[in-house]
Amino acid sequence: MTLTRESVELLAPAGNFEVLKAAVDAGADAVYLGGKHFNMRLHRQDMNFSDEELKEAIKYTHEHGVRLYITINNLISEEELPDLEKFLQYLDTIKPDAILVQDFAVIELVKRLGIKIPLHASIMMNTHNEHAVKLLQQYGITRVVASREMSLTELSILRERTGIEVEYFVHGDMCISESGQCIHSGVLFGQSGNRGRCLKPCRWPYELLYEDTLEKAPDTSDGPYKLALKDMCMYRNLPDLIQAGVASFKIEGRMRPAPFVHEIVSIYRRAIDAYIADPTGYQINEDDWKALYNNRARDFSTCFAMGHPDKNAIGFDGTREPRFFSKAIPEAKYGDEKTTQEAAASVEKKSTLAVRVRDMEGLKAAIDGGADAVYAGGEVYAPAKPWTLSALKDAIDYAHKHNVRFILDTPRTTTMREVQELELQLEAVEALKPDGILLGNPGSMYLAEKTTSLPLQTDFSLNLFNHTAAEFFKRHRVSLSTVSYELSLHQLTDMAKKADAPLEVIVHGAYESMICDHDFPLLSNPQDSFSEEADKHRYALKDETGAIHSLRRDQYGRTHILFTNDLCLYPYLPQLHAAVSNFRIEAQDMEPELVKKTTALYKEALNKLDNGAVELDLSVIDNLEKENKRPFGIGAYRFAESK
Repeated sequence: MTLTRESVELLAPAGNFEVLKAAVDAGADAVYLGGKHFNMRLHRQDMNFSDEELKEAIKYTHEHGVRLYITINNLISEEELPDLEKFLQYLDTIKPDAILVQDFAVIELVKRLGIKIPLHASIMMNTHNEHAVKLLQQYGITRVVASREMSLTELSILRERTGIEVEYFVHGDMCISESGQCIHSGVLFGQSGNRGRCLKPCRWPYELLYEDTLEKAPDTSDGPYKLALKDMCMYRNLPDLIQAGVASFKIEGRMRPAPFVHEIVSIYRRAIDAYIADPTGYQINEDDWKALYNNRARDFSTCFAMGHPDKNAIGFDGTREPRFFSKAIPEAKYGDEKTTQEAAASVEKKSTLAVRVRDMEGLKAAIDGGADAVYAGGEVYAPAKPWTLSALKDAIDYAHKHNVRFILDTPRTTTMREVQELELQLEAVEALKPDGILLGNPGSMYLAEKTTSLPLQTDFSLNLFNHTAAEFFKRHRVSLSTVSYELSLHQLTDMAKKADAPLEVIVHGAYESMICDHDFPLLSNPQDSFSEEADKHRYALKDETGAIHSLRRDQYGRTHILFTNDLCLYPYLPQLHAAVSNFRIEAQDMEPELVKKTTALYKEALNKLDNGAVELDLSVIDNLEKENKRPFGIGAYRFAESK
């Protein structure tokens, strides 16, 4: 590999024109920034660029030999689609060097409008396997911002297998959750982290408990900020980044002031140039490192770049947290709605109720309760065991014997190990004749489309927020798409009116605020490993309101953080029934008897609505809640819209 000045791009953030000029002056090869409405930094009205400023910014950067990328890297709600289309057409006239995208609707509209601007896949697309890259390359994606959870070794393999340009965060604020898979802020505050308004619940203090007794678990950490990941800093590992083939070194910080950005860009510029000029003689500039370190916001970590991080990646004591965006508040229960429900219309049709289960006993219970379809496979919460092929065969046979559809679930995250296992599973499972495959990420969708003839469904983890994205999925043989948990009732019904593909709504069960590649009990106390103790204890986090967030570990070592309240949208079934026909219960964390009761309750309600009823007896929910592990809540339905 011959290294030149063009081998590595130094990519700087800009929140306004002053910062843009500072980044260019400091030596950035490219700058990324957002407009006023479509990007991941929408907290402040004084930040981001108007349409005219975007035009001027492109002119300014190009006059200085610098590339400019415009971010449209948030999820797009139904009502925003017309403005998005106009914005894309405007960008086509001012010609930025690339557009950074998250929502599949943007990809769909770019194709439909014939726009030729190169596309880059945002980190929010959680691109972590080669099949996802191959899917995106079909639509003009020339670069991916790779998942934070990928090591440099994995990045190098991804690049070699696909030829894609890889962009990687090298400095700045990092999320503890897998990208695009945190809905805590959206559900709790109506301010979605996937839509640019995250209020950072990961920065709150938490207490680690044993879930069964609510006693405090052993904790040798330095404080209560269990999820507070330190800032990424790869300054001392620049040769590793370059040798791994990372094409673009991305600095986080679109809300940072000009002097802060100027100094960081200058320091990285000098280091990159020094290495390219003399790789064998390269040494770290300790004066620059000292300046970088002394002016840090949080302490530094290399996160997953150099391998799986340990407890030193977490800022447990909270002393260097520059800003707390919010404090914990109680999750929404009935009566917490910020909008009045409209009366439901009488609609006679045939609804379908699906239930996701963890094991054979749960599957039988769901079928006994009247489920029309069962989902099984994918990630399983310990101490339950993963589904074997023989168990899947028995489950499929049992479901078909009772005239119930069986859908094979797949993991939300499929990195190198899991995707290879999924390839083998898909080869073997088609002969067992399940009725479809539930897909957790774009790579799984591409793989399943290419290797099986089975019907495909997309799960909530693909963040379906509008009907245009559903049209994208439909092109890839997807016959049913699950909508995002973050949609409000109004946004969902608006979307359903325009969708020409079937939608599924999750109406009940335990659901996850985020999924993390961290073992929190182990990080808090190395002597009390989650993996070693999984059969003895289940853990939970308690926030400042006293709310308990159950922790669930899957067979791949990832931790799923559950909301305090289980979702229960039973009171909204009449309105939902008027909009969609497919409903789901998440029963992975239920015992079989409760699975049966819950399924039967919802099935009876849907049967009534199918036959023209417009109201339900809500008193039955009180009795069901008494048997549930957690209280019931209404999630994002508290809000008129998810912002």
